[in-house]
Amino acid sequence: MSKVAIIMGSISDMPVMQDAIDILKQFNVEVEVDIVSAHRTPEKLFDFSKNAHNRGISVIIAGAGGAAHLPGMVASMSPLPVIGVPVKSSNSIDGWDSVLSILQMPGGVPVATVALNGAKNAGILAAQIIGSHDKKVLDTIITYKEELKAAVNKAAEGLKK
Repeated sequence: MSKVAIIMGSISDMPVMQDAIDILKQFNVEVEVDIVSAHRTPEKLFDFSKNAHNRGISVIIAGAGGAAHLPGMVASMSPLPVIGVPVKSSNSIDGWDSVLSILQMPGGVPVATVALNGAKNAGILAAQIIGSHDKKVLDTIITYKEELKAAVNKAAEGLKK
C-alpha cells in the first residue's frame, strides 16, 4: 500500500495541513505526519528527505509558511514527488512570501504547488499520483469526482425552483 508523508515546519501549520490528512484518509491512503523544520531541525530534514522512499513513502506533502524553504529543500534531496502547501502564517506577508518561495523553484528541483492554505488539494493531488498505479485509489477518486459533479448539479437545479 502506498503511503503519503505530510510534513510541516511547525505545529502551528497543523490546522491547515489537517485538510490533507482528512481527504487522504477519506481515500483510504495511509498517512504519516511529522514536523520537520528546515531551519530548526536541518539534520532531521536531511534524514527524512534522503530516506522517505526507503520507508514506503510514495508522495510527500510539505507545508510551510514565511520563508517556506521546507518543500524545496525536501525536493532537492528526495527522488519522490513533492507537493508544496504555502501556509499563511503569523510572520507571513499575506502568504505571498510562502507562495513564491515554494512556487519559484529552479530547474531540476520541481515542487508541485497548490493554493495558499490549499492542503485539501495537495491531498487530492497526492491521491491522484498514487491512483495512477493503484486502481483501488483511482476508483475512489473517480467516485469522489462524480460526487462533486452531482453536488454541483443538485445546487444548479435548486436555483431553477
